[in-house]
Amino acid sequence: MIALEQVSKLYGQTKAVDNISLTVNEGQTVVLLGTSGCGKTTTLRMVNRLIDCSAGTISVNGQNIMQQQPETLRRSIGYVLQHTGLFPHYTIAQNVGIVPKLLGWLPQKITERTHALLAKLQLDPAKYGPLFPHQLSGGQQQRVGLARALAADPPVLLMDEPFGALDPVTRSGIRREFKHLDELKRKTILMVTHDVQEAFELGDEICLMDKGKIVQQGKPSHLLFRPANKFVQTFFNEQRFLLELQSLTLADIWNQLPIHVDPIPAETMEAKTSLFNLMEKLSAPNQPTTLMASIHGSDINRQIDLPAILNAFTQYKNKASHE
Repeated sequence: MIALEQVSKLYGQTKAVDNISLTVNEGQTVVLLGTSGCGKTTTLRMVNRLIDCSAGTISVNGQNIMQQQPETLRRSIGYVLQHTGLFPHYTIAQNVGIVPKLLGWLPQKITERTHALLAKLQLDPAKYGPLFPHQLSGGQQQRVGLARALAADPPVLLMDEPFGALDPVTRSGIRREFKHLDELKRKTILMVTHDVQEAFELGDEICLMDKGKIVQQGKPSHLLFRPANKFVQTFFNEQRFLLELQSLTLADIWNQLPIHVDPIPAETMEAKTSLFNLMEKLSAPNQPTTLMASIHGSDINRQIDLPAILNAFTQYKNKASHE
């Protein structure tokens, strides 16, 4: 869906992006992560030609972006900014409907689409549609920015530090909404962040960059347990234990959990449940400290408690370190 092949961006003699190749498959969310100045935002902006690359090829939906007019290209790609970029003299409804209007949609269709998106993002269209951006909170403005990017139902979405301007509490809440929004489940998303926790929470894959180069791309667990080099290994050290628990799932440690044979009813659990969420569940007040569980596709019940999870977690880490 998005493909960069040997792409570079030069400013004089400085290579902001240095011969990178990157693919974002259809329906996938890939997060560009790295320190400030590593080239991640430049990479993102080259995809919709806010910046033109100096070398290499970029394709979206199989088409070379340099063979399209920038304005036409941008109308086919949703774009979410850190500071929303809302037009202050337009109402919320007008802001959301900008791209559909440019594409020639009928007014009734624009209104229906605008109302539907605002409602999905927990903004009552009757209440918020007539307001102006300055009358909304930062979190509400960010929701409007996302609605505007989604309004024309583009297959591709670019997100440049979309939650970076929000306070931590609002940011966490917006991320949860983002993960569960059905509109995003069909999108191909390339996202930039410097927030490691955000990258692990939202990305199917993480593309870690340093000094204009891609150091490693892969699933979050691969970067943690199978780092390509010392840079990758040390990049996550500050939050490593929490990230490891969040990136590993019940399916990852299933075979290391004790088999349970007693005829006690087992709770069917999602294989993709993270170890962090499992431990939260087992530690919650008034909840059993031991579960008998099964996962779809397995005819074996296993015992899950905190010692069993930690033991299986340790076995997984030891195995990964020797592969």
